[in-house]
Amino acid sequence: MVARVPESQAKKAKRDEALAEALTVSLKEKKAKKKAIRKEIKARGLKYAEEYAAAKQAVIDSTKKARSEGKIFVPEGPKVVFAVRIRGINGVAPKERKILQLLRLRQIHNGVFIKLNYATLRMLQRVEHYIAYGYPSLKLVKSLIYKRGFGKVGKPGAWSRIPLSDNQIVEANLGKFDIVCMEDLVHEIYTVGPHFKEAANFLWPMKLSSPKGGFSKFSKLKHFTEGGDAGNREYYIAGLVGRMV
Repeated sequence: MVARVPESQAKKAKRDEALAEALTVSLKEKKAKKKAIRKEIKARGLKYAEEYAAAKQAVIDSTKKARSEGKIFVPEGPKVVFAVRIRGINGVAPKERKILQLLRLRQIHNGVFIKLNYATLRMLQRVEHYIAYGYPSLKLVKSLIYKRGFGKVGKPGAWSRIPLSDNQIVEANLGKFDIVCMEDLVHEIYTVGPHFKEAANFLWPMKLSSPKGGFSKFSKLKHFTEGGDAGNREYYIAGLVGRMV
């Protein structure tokens, strides 16, 4: 005689079987979606690499062509600046302090990416005794974002500082601007894309370390052109920031 299975137990077994089947399907879909996303991210990275190489080669070709014609080729000026604060709050005038707050350089050794235009250039010149800034290379932008990049996640008044350890963090906050991975973020910052403001604001001001070897006794008080560290270092900013990453 076959034992009769209680109706409640039969329903539970049927329900568990349906849930297990649904979970299997869901896992397969997620796996396929992740695979497609990885493929898309890889394709974007290769496209950006080709774009950077083409831009570099275009400058070389234009320079050679101008030289052969007896002319001078002037490349396009920098579009982005990386500024890092090197002095504290002692003796900072109210206007300069306000500018430092607007630039999000509230603490010593904080660093931010800034779009270069007439207004921001005047602000940087006004506070150049307290900061060091210059034009970052692609290598420096990548190094800063990958090594020191933290995202500003949450809502006004309740922001959280989250390390950029996963592309999903970038996609969740900047996906509506078609920035879905770290390479998209690097490209937007380096090329000063149409959504540079959103990308730069998403990045928490980078907390850098004291430079290896430290600052000399008076280097913070002197301009870079006078042998110090303050002010516009142009393309030599990588030398200082590289020791602070």
